[in-house]
Amino acid sequence: MKKEYNALFTPWKIGSCEIKNRIVLTSMGGTDLFGWMEKNHFDKAGAEFIYQIAENNAGLVLPGCQPVYNPMGGEWLYKNKKMYSDLKKWMPGFHKTGAKLFVQLTAGFGRSFTVTEMMEKLYANRLLRAASKRVMDLDKITASASPAPNRWSDRVPSREMTVEEIHEFVDAFAKTAKLLKDAGVDGVEIHAVHEGYLLDQFTLKYVNHRTDEYGGPLENRYRFAAEIVQAIKEACGKDFPVSLRYSVVSKTKGFREGALPGEEFEEAGRDMEESEKAAKYLQDAGYDMLNCDNGTYDAWYWAHPPVYMPENCNLEYVEHIRNFVDIPVVCAGRMDPKTAARSISEGKIDGAGFARQFLADPEWVTKLMKEQEDDIRPCILCHNGCFNMSHYKGVPNDQDLNDSLHLARCAVNAETMQTDKHYIKKAKDPKTVFIVGGGIGGMEAARVLALRGHEPVIFEKSGQLGGTFIAASAESYKGKLRDLLQWYRKQMEDLKVEIHYNYEVRTILEFGDRPVIIATGGAPRKLTNIHGYEKMIDAVEFLNGAETGEKVAVIGGGLTGCEIAYELHLQGKQPVIVEMTDDLIRQKGVCLANSSYLREYFAWKKVPVYLNTELKEVRDGRIFCTDENGELFDIECDTVICSAGYFPAPLPSAGRKNVYLVGDCDKVGNLRTVIWQAYETAMKI
Repeated sequence: MKKEYNALFTPWKIGSCEIKNRIVLTSMGGTDLFGWMEKNHFDKAGAEFIYQIAENNAGLVLPGCQPVYNPMGGEWLYKNKKMYSDLKKWMPGFHKTGAKLFVQLTAGFGRSFTVTEMMEKLYANRLLRAASKRVMDLDKITASASPAPNRWSDRVPSREMTVEEIHEFVDAFAKTAKLLKDAGVDGVEIHAVHEGYLLDQFTLKYVNHRTDEYGGPLENRYRFAAEIVQAIKEACGKDFPVSLRYSVVSKTKGFREGALPGEEFEEAGRDMEESEKAAKYLQDAGYDMLNCDNGTYDAWYWAHPPVYMPENCNLEYVEHIRNFVDIPVVCAGRMDPKTAARSISEGKIDGAGFARQFLADPEWVTKLMKEQEDDIRPCILCHNGCFNMSHYKGVPNDQDLNDSLHLARCAVNAETMQTDKHYIKKAKDPKTVFIVGGGIGGMEAARVLALRGHEPVIFEKSGQLGGTFIAASAESYKGKLRDLLQWYRKQMEDLKVEIHYNYEVRTILEFGDRPVIIATGGAPRKLTNIHGYEKMIDAVEFLNGAETGEKVAVIGGGLTGCEIAYELHLQGKQPVIVEMTDDLIRQKGVCLANSSYLREYFAWKKVPVYLNTELKEVRDGRIFCTDENGELFDIECDTVICSAGYFPAPLPSAGRKNVYLVGDCDKVGNLRTVIWQAYETAMKI
């Protein structure tokens, strides 16, 4: 192992519990031991994932957050005794890995509960609301410190929790923690004075307007969290470790409005001055560790950093708060292992938290120890598989039910939390399989085919592998995407996949009746109905290096168009976004953490955004558009970039057997749809 990582692999203590190294798997919904958004039970899929992480040299492992009151079905977590006995039987095997297990318990979501259109309809109809209470009691689930607007919806407000309800939750934490201790779990983590979840809503002045013992002064607003740890210590003993998930500062301007890195603003939530006092107060209440980042659901990109956020974005804040407590602190959020190791070696933090990287590659710590960094499949911070709750004007959470019930999957790793259907099975009858197109879809298909024992052969019309992903990863802030591209290219080398470069397949007839995978991607949609369309350049052309002027009109405010406008602004140019619909990034699959960053960045930097606007004509030096009232107006610009999407561009294969279409040439999607479909297709052959 390289010396620069040594500090990550030194032992440390949380209370009396010794941890073998400083690598912490932080909790992600979906990796739960007792099920996620379903009837509580010992979850074998969650246990399998957690064990795999422990087996691959993580020091402290935290499964997904477990509500002490289950939103689905309304059962208290301590009431299902069988799952604790199942956990007790499983724990000895887990402990053989040398890792320690803390189970994260949450009081719930309050105003941050992710509301869907179906829930809006349930809540709006009194009869339906009453009838659905046994399955989902929205009134109880969304209750908060004070009446407040829901983060996702104006139609499902939050009422004020009663003192009796608070006491009921405190009691539930203690009972659950005792059952976990008796099952052999090493500690618990309380979720959370963090990210604007329910316990955090009590601490935040812009949410909590109570006048009783849970509102007003700091010690009252943090009382709920303090009473929880005190009750757990009374039930489990002082030596049973209790960690707290903690946001150092809120980075929040108000309801549904966060503050971006570098932005000057007035903090509506927890500022550093309060945090210095709160951290000490929480330590004195009994917490043995603070597991830290920043943000709230109103500033979600701090807790779930997209690719636009800086690496180690929370580190300076966590290092600062370490000076005000005597208990260990962990920092999470786009952490770079080298930087984390340096901070630990300097005594500025005690542990480094990682989450999504474990989804992309559960073996990454082992590979790091073996000096196999080039073999680590990188997380690209897209949230497409793990946390794709999308939100835009007029729609609360636009997310498929299957995704809502199965978080913590991974766009770049089809096997993560899906080993029931995605696993490598050796081929009984190995074949030569021809793949037309060496983009991500073609390479993923080739990788899986080779692992199964087939002989994939790639035909790539250019001189390099990557296809449109080369352009998609070109922007300055997309280093993680370029790392993924390099990982795929290395996989092709390591698996000795046969590749024919500069070979354009014009007909699949040349392959006879042997299996063929077509992965030729999509083609840019050209707005040929627009007068002067030929004066525009395609998004791909820009991403591949086409020059632009200073004033650039980007036609299309979807994710690609917004990312191009973001890149242009970072370059010091003056982008303008023209979008036909009533909001930017109005598309399923893009997490609110990602989309809200871009929307708020454009607002902060005063990038002109024209919504409900239709392009009519492109001329030299300007474009003409109509607004929502049909009024014609013009926008000055030097360059026009068309980002109107793509359409499938497959080779003709009608009637041909043994031909499979993969990725955008079949149906335009995102990287997740490409990789998962390529994996599944390669498993069929």
